[in-house]
Amino acid sequence: MLKIIIPTIMLLPTALLSPTKFLWTNTTSHSLLIALISLHWLTPSYLPYKNLTQWTGIDQISSPLLTLSCWLLPLMILASQNHLQHEPPTRKRIFITTIIMVQPFIILAFSATELTMFYISFEATLIPTLILITRWGNQPERLSAGIYLLLYTLISSLPLLVTLLHLHTQTGTLYLPMIKLTPLTPPTDSWTTPLTSLALLLAFMVKAPLYGVHLWLPKAHVEAPIAGSMLLAALLLKLGGYGIMRITLLTNYSELLLYPFLILALWGALMTSSICLRQTDLKALIAYSSVSHMGLVIAATMIQTNWSFSGAMILMISHGLTSSMLFCLANTNYERTHSRILLLTRGLQPLLPLMATWWLLANLTNMALPPTTNLMAELTIMISLFNWSPLTLLLTGTATLLTASYTLFMFLTTQRGPLPSHITTTQNSSTREHVLMALHIIPLLLLILKPELIA
Repeated sequence: MLKIIIPTIMLLPTALLSPTKFLWTNTTSHSLLIALISLHWLTPSYLPYKNLTQWTGIDQISSPLLTLSCWLLPLMILASQNHLQHEPPTRKRIFITTIIMVQPFIILAFSATELTMFYISFEATLIPTLILITRWGNQPERLSAGIYLLLYTLISSLPLLVTLLHLHTQTGTLYLPMIKLTPLTPPTDSWTTPLTSLALLLAFMVKAPLYGVHLWLPKAHVEAPIAGSMLLAALLLKLGGYGIMRITLLTNYSELLLYPFLILALWGALMTSSICLRQTDLKALIAYSSVSHMGLVIAATMIQTNWSFSGAMILMISHGLTSSMLFCLANTNYERTHSRILLLTRGLQPLLPLMATWWLLANLTNMALPPTTNLMAELTIMISLFNWSPLTLLLTGTATLLTASYTLFMFLTTQRGPLPSHITTTQNSSTREHVLMALHIIPLLLLILKPELIA
């Protein structure tokens, strides 16, 4: 654990003290080395915990997410270079430092075996994200987006803190392996049990986000710089899914409490997919598609079977890489046309033919084409939901159909059609952009060969 955390913390002096000429090279190569070292976490283990220390431990639920978070740091730095091209060196350093600061907190949140530490690192990821959105966002609306993010997250996570303190007084410990040995057996007629369960789940539902408490996400995505969008889509939403997985394994829930969440998640997957069909803003479209995919993850974690858990985990990893890649592609379009409106950025395939290939690959994985891991995940989740109740097939089936529709709509609008008259010159795609896309898609394609690494 320390061999990842210490180099990650040492990235901070690297970013602050590197000569301006080598700033991007040093930070990117250093973080890429950390990402490569982190791949050893994926090795399957028969033990319940690997690398167990007093505070941190890695098991089958957290190891794929930890590797994903390490993998995305160099990609975020790579993606931001053009965006910060004309900024003074001091602001570049502060930007890179802010991205790096999120990393140790995310690693601690995914590997914490003590719930207080998990809560602190879960909340601490909010601060650098907020700085990224409010300082480097690209529209005047960025402050309201930051306020939305802050209010939604803080209001939902206060009950979580109170409940964790209440749990501590009841059981005397918040250490995860210990809580599993001392299951909570509250009185049957007590009203505190459903309330406790609700408070434990609410913070993660907002973070995931569940349809109904998702309004902060499209706003934050649209206003955030590219690194902020990648961070939100690929890692911070996964904190929500991971939290739900951890908490549902601890306490016994009444079925009545889970029904509204399940219905909202599946209905949300359907509604946000149909919202995507009439979006004019490219980033908002990708943001709403994230809500739709995470709806499936929430529904799968609610029914708590082995199949649904492994499906949710595969979907979280493959969605993390796919949506991050889509945001990068949307950003390359935005840097050339300075517009996110789909009608003003259409017909780019003749100008950037190689980019069209990346667009095609990203869209095919997003719509869960066989044999991608997205398809494996969606099938696993659908089968486990169907086993629970055959009626869910109507909702999940329609959501899948709509996903394919809006993905094709996004691809055809951006790549095909007449070129708008205001686009007269565009810069060519650079090697940096192609490397960035390749580093997103290669893990996705390799995971097709061995999906049990992340299941």
